Amino acid sequence: MNAPLRRLSVAMLLLFALLLGNLTYVQFVRGDELRSDPRNQRVLLAEYSRQRGAIVVDGSAVASVTETNGQLKYRRSYPSGPLYAHVTGYKSPEYGESGVEQSEDSLLSGYDDRLFVRQLSDLVTGRKPKGGNVVLTVDPTVQEATANAMRGRNGAAIALDPRTGEVLSMVSGPSYNPNPLASHDATLRGNTWDKLTSDEANPLLNRAINQTYPPGSTFKVVVSAAALRNGYDSQTRVPSPRSYTPEQTTAQIRNFNGSSCGGDTSTLEQALTVSCNTAYAQLAVELGREKLGEQARAFGFESSELRCPTRVSTSQLGEMDDPPKLAQSGIGQRDVRMTPIQGAMIASAVAKNGSLMRPYLVSEVQAPDFAVLDKTRPREFSRPLSASAARELQQMMRSVVEKGTGRAARVSGVEVGGKTGTAEDGDARQDHEWFIGYAKRDGKPVAAVAVVLENAGTSSSQSAAVAGTMMRTIVNASDGR
Repeated sequence: MNAPLRRLSVAMLLLFALLLGNLTYVQFVRGDELRSDPRNQRVLLAEYSRQRGAIVVDGSAVASVTETNGQLKYRRSYPSGPLYAHVTGYKSPEYGESGVEQSEDSLLSGYDDRLFVRQLSDLVTGRKPKGGNVVLTVDPTVQEATANAMRGRNGAAIALDPRTGEVLSMVSGPSYNPNPLASHDATLRGNTWDKLTSDEANPLLNRAINQTYPPGSTFKVVVSAAALRNGYDSQTRVPSPRSYTPEQTTAQIRNFNGSSCGGDTSTLEQALTVSCNTAYAQLAVELGREKLGEQARAFGFESSELRCPTRVSTSQLGEMDDPPKLAQSGIGQRDVRMTPIQGAMIASAVAKNGSLMRPYLVSEVQAPDFAVLDKTRPREFSRPLSASAARELQQMMRSVVEKGTGRAARVSGVEVGGKTGTAEDGDARQDHEWFIGYAKRDGKPVAAVAVVLENAGTSSSQSAAVAGTMMRTIVNASDGR
């Protein structure tokens, strides 16, 4: 073979190798990315040619589909509009999915392995394929009451059943209407998306599980738990001066408005009841980083595995490697950040005598013919407290509601325990208001809640009142369960 022909042959082989390499790269390396790309019309048409499953609350679809005459055969619709927006999320032809629509997409769209028998049957019979259904744990009465209590406020409120971990309500404010995002009108979709994503209030953010805040004095429940775990009891006397200056700094920590906690020393219960900053700052330093961090992590802080099944942002402790940082962290400031669901988990563990159940939002998943494919079984997440320590902490949290800063959360005829908190959010903005707490009826825990109101003030009475409404509704709704 002469040289020119040999060079041509080598060039052709290289071209074939490059072609095969590119084909392999496109099909196997970038295949999933290209299939999921919203600009891929072939995938989009195929996806919308099958009926998407419903998301169901108490027997009613809160996310359903309507058949159309357009290229996209089915349109997603949300009958309750903003009420369940942060629970269901949205399903959009252009902007993808969020919330349960995203976490349960394979089941809802009909591609899940659990639907294999149905898929095989559809293939044999020629029946149109359909997606499966997702049934949620949310109680519609509690969800509506929570949304009404939060109306016009920025923040989040979430309620759990401490016995199982079921999410009874989840509200984030401001909310949004997911229907325009699911529309087949590209102009409406685009205008809505632009408006929502440019809004400084960020209505698409699910603050209940995906926003972290400084927890303020609600973190004193974690510090109290660490103390009870390490030799203290509710009547142990702790220093509670008007001001406290940790070692290695000249910056003082003071109580709210420079007030007294009732004396130079207080019992641990009294310190929690009046939310004594100096007592808890000093207590955090005394306990130290390891003991305080171990206790917080037992409640779920710094756990990146938490899902319900939607992804939950990680609650963080930050650096606590010297006395000033420990002191500030002990009152829920510095670098400590907590999601509202984490706050509800803390209250849940206290209410259930030290047993923390893993939160979950999906009760069961069904085939298109409503046959149950999988049912969520309650599972323990951790045991952050002994039963005796939990009972002492219940007593302390009851004192907060009965005698202290949480009076607005009281529910007639029901045992309620809780902790208020205000958290600084920069010098120019008002503090965030917090409340975490639980309700027990006839000695049994029925609710664990967390409420945070962004930049609402310094009293925490509003967040406690929202929590009281939620717990009262759950207690009343439990009569029918």
